Amino acid sequence: MQRNSWSSRLTYILAIAGATVGFGATWRFPYLVGQNGGGAYVLTFCIAMIVIGIPMILVENAIGRRLKVNAVDAFGGSANGKKIAKGWKIVGWMGILGAFGIMAYYMVIGGWVLNYIAQIAFGLLDLTHVVDFKTTSEFYEQNIVNNPLSISFATLVFVLINYIVLVQGAVKGIEKSAKYLMPLLFLLMLTMVIKNLTLDGVMDGVKFYLTPDFSKINAKLFVDVLGQVFFALSLGFGVMITLSSFVKKDEGLVKISLITGVLNTTIAVLAGFMIFPSLFTFGIEPNSGPSLVFKSLPIVFSNMWAGELFAVAFFTLLMIAALTTSLPIYEVIITTIQEKFKIRRKKAIFIVLGGIFLLGNLPSLMATNLLSDVTIFGKNIFDAYDAISATIFFVLTSLGCAIFVGWVLKDEAKKEILQGSEQYKKVVDIWFWYVKFIIPFIILVVFISSFYDNFLK
Repeated sequence: MQRNSWSSRLTYILAIAGATVGFGATWRFPYLVGQNGGGAYVLTFCIAMIVIGIPMILVENAIGRRLKVNAVDAFGGSANGKKIAKGWKIVGWMGILGAFGIMAYYMVIGGWVLNYIAQIAFGLLDLTHVVDFKTTSEFYEQNIVNNPLSISFATLVFVLINYIVLVQGAVKGIEKSAKYLMPLLFLLMLTMVIKNLTLDGVMDGVKFYLTPDFSKINAKLFVDVLGQVFFALSLGFGVMITLSSFVKKDEGLVKISLITGVLNTTIAVLAGFMIFPSLFTFGIEPNSGPSLVFKSLPIVFSNMWAGELFAVAFFTLLMIAALTTSLPIYEVIITTIQEKFKIRRKKAIFIVLGGIFLLGNLPSLMATNLLSDVTIFGKNIFDAYDAISATIFFVLTSLGCAIFVGWVLKDEAKKEILQGSEQYKKVVDIWFWYVKFIIPFIILVVFISSFYDNFLK
């Protein structure tokens, strides 16, 4: 199949930035910071991005661009004069399963956000006067936890928005959306950051966010942070492999990988500045977990001048971040189905989006109401999709990618990286040794610890 390429390095970087920002940076990162003592988590996250994030971006970029095929067949072909065993494609299929798992609940969160935008815009969540935690909690229970019909409709609308973009083509649709949506996301984010930093009494929030309490840094925190790095960078579910398969051979992967890591870290840190200063200004605890942006932030907005406007802007920002991430994750599965089964793109899109909606989104959004009695490993369906994909498939796929590059591709991987990055030969040599010996050990530690915490503890 003839493959298009990104029109420029900038559009590819915007597409990658969109893929790696998402709820990982704007929803998941802030609530994990709140739960883990603030600055200690932020510092460890920045270190982890350097230790494992950027090297693994380069690993997946090398795999993806080498054959310029889908995320499963990328583990085929030959290397160093030998044909690669077909069994390695299992790594690609694990990535596909991980992508399915994350989309099963990710789109539902998108439905939550769309629902909140509508509720605030039409005054059903009235932020023109100060609300308390009891009010926002009851609203969350009524409109998110116990309203499957409304969330089903909102999730379906979000899926249809993705469909409209994806039918334009693998490169054209994602590239065009990233070109316009990412600048808008940055603009909204900066607006929210500036607004937060101009509130009275913000320094307590800034201090909590940036000052590390070294007593909070332990082995568990580091393992949790590494898991967030995988999630935030879309590592382990084929996104980097798929998007880099459309990269021209003369583009410098080293520079692109570095920019991607720095950009993602910067956006994640900025996301915290959208939230923590205002929480402390209005005396709200930052440790409310995954529901932080839905229960705590509406209280903040109700205390602000023009709070409804800023609330809609914030949730619109979340919606854009979700869209720029969901598109490339969908593309991982669509491209694989299209190329493996030789079917037309529109048919592949319909099968993937429809299948995930029926088998993933509907069970996930009913996990806290109609299907609340159904548990998997002691977790409801929504949490099970998250735990299984993040704890098992993401991590094992990343482990397989590192071993594949270090022990199977070997010199072929270095040759691929050096195309367009010849000036970084010494850096690539160090990277290859690190990927071959150190990263697999780190990932194994993450896997064992996460698996124990989620399924055995």
